[in-house]
This record gives sequence, C-alpha cells and structure tokens, in this order.
Amino acid sequence: MGAQKSIHAGKAKIDVNVDFTHKICASMMLPSLRNAGSPLSLVIGSLCIKHPNLFGGSEKLDVSWDKGLYDSNILVAYRRPRPQWVAQQCFVMQHSLSPEIGVHGIPVDNFSRSGSGGVNLSRFSVGLDLNEPASSKWSSTTSVKFENVRLLSDDGRSITRDLDGFPVTCSGNAHDSMVVLKQESQYAKANEHSFSRFTMQIEQGIPVLSKWLIFNRFKFVASKGIKLGPAFLLTSLTGGSIVGDMAPYQAFAIGGLGSVRGYGEGAVGSGRSCLVANTEVTLPLVCNCFIVK
Repeated sequence: MGAQKSIHAGKAKIDVNVDFTHKICASMMLPSLRNAGSPLSLVIGSLCIKHPNLFGGSEKLDVSWDKGLYDSNILVAYRRPRPQWVAQQCFVMQHSLSPEIGVHGIPVDNFSRSGSGGVNLSRFSVGLDLNEPASSKWSSTTSVKFENVRLLSDDGRSITRDLDGFPVTCSGNAHDSMVVLKQESQYAKANEHSFSRFTMQIEQGIPVLSKWLIFNRFKFVASKGIKLGPAFLLTSLTGGSIVGDMAPYQAFAIGGLGSVRGYGEGAVGSGRSCLVANTEVTLPLVCNCFIVK
C-alpha cells in the first residue's frame, strides 16, 4: 500500500508519503518470526512528513519512520535557514531498534551467518548536527548528542546479560548514557575510469556525569576503484580503535558485506581494534542463448 498527499497550510505545502507492505509470504515461509502473532509484526514500510515553512521563516521539519521485520527507526530533524557560507545547523532526535548481531550474534553454518541471540539494541539520541560548507571534494560534519542505549529481548524486556551470562552494557545496568562529540570528514573523487573515497570518524565520550561513558573511538574507511577494460577492480582498507570505556555493542565487528564477504555480521570476530583489507574484481558475464525448434 502506497500513498502520497500534499496538505496546504497557509502558504506552506506539507508532503506526506506513506508506503507499507504486509509480508504475507513471510508468514507462511518463516513461521518462526518473532512476535508472529501480532498483525503488525509482518508489516514493513515507511512514513515521511516534510514541512518546508514551520514557523513562517523557512524552517524545515522532517519526520520519518521506517519499519522492517526486525528493526525500526524514527527520526525528527529541524533545520533553521542560515547563509550558505556558514555551518548549517540541524536539531535531531532519533530512536532506533535493531538486532545486535555484531557482537552478540550466534554463529551457525560454519560462521556463514549469525543471529541476534535475542539481543536487540535500542538507541535514543538527541542533539545538534553542524554541516560545514562542502568544497568540491571534501565534506565535514560535527555533532554533539546525548545518547541512551539499552538492550532489549525479543519481547521488549530490558536485559543486562546475554545468553552466555556476559553483561550487554558497559555499566552492567539496564542502560548506558553518554554525551558524544563526533567529527566526520569525507573525501570523494570520481571520473569515468576510477574513483577514490576516504572517510574518517572521531568520537569522544564527554564525562558530564561520573557514571556516563568516557571513551575515544576512531574509525577510517579508504577505498579505490579502477576500471580495467570490462573488469572493475575495487580495493578497500578499514580500520579503527577505541580507548577508554567500551560497551560490547561499541566493538568493531569483522564479517558481513562491508567487511569479509561470506560471513555473517561479526561472525569472524569483534574487539577494541580492527584492520580489514579487501580486494575484489568484478567481471561481466555474457550469456548467449540459442533457441532450437
């Protein structure tokens, strides 16, 4: 089911987009889906509301909700107009829920995939994003946010330990709280025959209260793609490290499509530091079909 509607409020035009789908096939093929008894458990889709002139001064309000079979994300973003040559400010409030498979997943089938083990990550954050004016190749974003993270079971109850008895939070309580200052810079260059991309993230946990997490987390991703005739060569290098307090869900996970293909997310391993190098060659396949009558 999909719908799009525009509502005129004064001179403002509010855009509303709705797109939901009921996974009937999934209910027949995957009867073990959690909460399968609920009629909403097999509904996936999105809801998006945009207001371009909230208070009459070109303030923009974006509200979006995305729901999958196992995860959901609610985002509220409010932007005030500013000159293009200064940093753009955006007030953001977000709540997400997803299976915590990176660390607490249970590897099966020779580590080819992993399940969440009944551990789900619920993260609530509120804060401010500052987007620096982008150059031709560089872009930079700085944010400061308060985050509250708790781990939930499949039926929505707070948990403090996983199936093996290990704590799922850094504090050992039902939730972790922190104020995070994050700096992210990205470089991108592309032409018809190659592309280069580099991303660097630095996160600092600020000790506003003594019980809140204090850490420094660094991560980088560098990739280079070159077209070699009909083939395409892609090389990437990913690394990172964290110093200070570390909750299990903050660990670097190795495995998955963006890391080591053929393995589930976090199925290879996880820890405070990681370094992963990938090289892939893509070749087009030509299929000649013959019809004999």
